[in-house]
Amino acid sequence: MHVQEWLETIPAVSIYALVALVIGLESLGIPLPGEIVLVSAALLASQQGHINPFVLGACASAGAVIGDSIGYAIGRKGGRPLLAWLGAKFPKHFGEGHIATAERSFEKWGMWAVFFGRFVALLRIFAGPLAGVLRMPYWKFLIANVLGGIIWAGGTTAVIYYVGVVAESWLKRFSWLGLVLAVLIGLTSMLVLKRKAKKMEGAVREAETVGAAE
Repeated sequence: MHVQEWLETIPAVSIYALVALVIGLESLGIPLPGEIVLVSAALLASQQGHINPFVLGACASAGAVIGDSIGYAIGRKGGRPLLAWLGAKFPKHFGEGHIATAERSFEKWGMWAVFFGRFVALLRIFAGPLAGVLRMPYWKFLIANVLGGIIWAGGTTAVIYYVGVVAESWLKRFSWLGLVLAVLIGLTSMLVLKRKAKKMEGAVREAETVGAAE
């Protein structure tokens, strides 16, 4: 069976459920590639007419908001021992340096750390549980959680879907130009991600140095 035909056989509801589940689990503190799954699903929606981008964005938003809320409840109940346990189980994601960096962000920005944390991979995993551990008032957390979840999930879906539709049109009309453009976008994305990764690595190292000094 041709790949395109196989993709058309995938029920739309299974795509919606997968996106909501992965993003929800990531949001409550389990390190999963939620953003990659969302981007892939949005691109698939741009190529497959049976996948509704509005429903996809709504499911992604719901997964983000619900997952973060569950993470908040778990963090509020588990407290500091929970962070220590997570650090032992997932040292690459919940190491002391990572936690220190996230805590400083919360101390400096408060509820805005929850909102903007939705757009940063490291804080996206921490936001819910850490807000609960630090006992941020739930109403503040909920406002930032809902706004951040909807803007991040809905916005990402809309942008990627639109880019996918435009790219497909260009590829049909100017195949070589579309290929060059895709390569340039890919290279630019890699450079931007590398730059962000270096900044994040520097922040983590700084936090680890401060933690060791104290």
